[in-house]
Amino acid sequence: MPNLSLLPLALLAAAMMSAGGVPLRDVDDSYTIGQRFEQYRDKYPGIAWAPVTWREGQSVLFDRPYKNSGMRDLHIDIFKAAPESPARHQGIVLVHGGGWSAGNKNHFYALANLLAQRGYTVFLPEFRLSPEAPYPAGMIDIGDALVWAREHAAELELSPDRIAIAGASSGGQMASLLAYAGPSGLFGEGRDRRANALIDLDGVLDFTLPETLKYEDAAKEASPAARWLGGSYGSAASRWREASAASHVGPNAVPTLILGSGIPRFTQGKDEVFAALDRYHVAHREFHFENAPHDFWLFEPWLPRAASEIDSFLSQVVAKKGRAK
Repeated sequence: MPNLSLLPLALLAAAMMSAGGVPLRDVDDSYTIGQRFEQYRDKYPGIAWAPVTWREGQSVLFDRPYKNSGMRDLHIDIFKAAPESPARHQGIVLVHGGGWSAGNKNHFYALANLLAQRGYTVFLPEFRLSPEAPYPAGMIDIGDALVWAREHAAELELSPDRIAIAGASSGGQMASLLAYAGPSGLFGEGRDRRANALIDLDGVLDFTLPETLKYEDAAKEASPAARWLGGSYGSAASRWREASAASHVGPNAVPTLILGSGIPRFTQGKDEVFAALDRYHVAHREFHFENAPHDFWLFEPWLPRAASEIDSFLSQVVAKKGRAK
C-alpha cells in the first residue's frame, strides 16, 4: 500500500518536472519586442518593426546545444554568412539583453540577419538568467558559447582567432566583462575565452559610478542588477566591482566599439574604459544616436545604421589592427 504521507511530495516533484523529465524553471517574460514597441511608438515617430528578409541561399542553424548546465541543455543559433556577401571570415557572438533576468536570443534575429548579409557568421547563445541562476552562471555560459564558436570555427569557414563578442544592454555589460576579464580565467579556466573585438550596445561598463548606482541600485535588493549579483551595492560591493568591465581593462584588451542610444546612463564607465585603452594603445571607436530609444537595435530606422557601424568597425579597424578614435 502506498505511503500516503509522501504523496504531496511526489505530486510536487512531478509538478516541477517538464514532460521530458527536465526540471521546470522560473522564466521572466516581461521584456519583449512587442512590449517595447508599444512603449515607444508615441515617443519616437517613425519607429517601425524591423523585417527579417532572407537572401537566396541564406541558412540558419537553430537551437544547436552548446553545453549542459547540469540541469538542462543550453542552445545557440548560428546565422551563417550569406552567399555572395563579402568574405569576412569573422564571427560575432551576440548576447541578448533583458535586465539579466529576461529576454531571448531571438531578439537579435533582425540584427544577426543584416550582419550575415554583410558576410559575418553570427552566434546567438541562450544563457542562464537570474531567475534560474545568479552571477556568475550566465557569464560562464556566454564564455562557453564563445569557446564553442571557436571550436566550431573551421567548419563554418572562420578562424578561431576572429570571433568578436558583442551584446546589448545587460548583454552589452556581460559581453564587455567577458571581453576584458574572460581570458584571465575568471569565468572558467582551461579553455580559450579570448575574443578579437568587443561591441557594446548601450551596456554599462562600471557598476560603481554614482550615475550607475542611481539607477541600477535604486531598488536595492529588488533591483535587477542586485538580483543578478546576489545583493545590493551596499551588501555586495566587491561583486559589483568584479562585474564592472572597467575594472579589468589591461594591456591585452581588445579593440572596442561602443554604440549608444545617447542616453548617458547606459554607457557609464565609457570614459574610464577609453582612457585605459588609450594607455595601452588599443583601438576604440564610439557612435551615439540622437533621439533613439534604449533598444535601438530592435527597430527601424536605427537598426540598419547599427549594423553598418559594426561592419565598419570590424572591417576597417579590427581586420587591419589599426587605431580608431
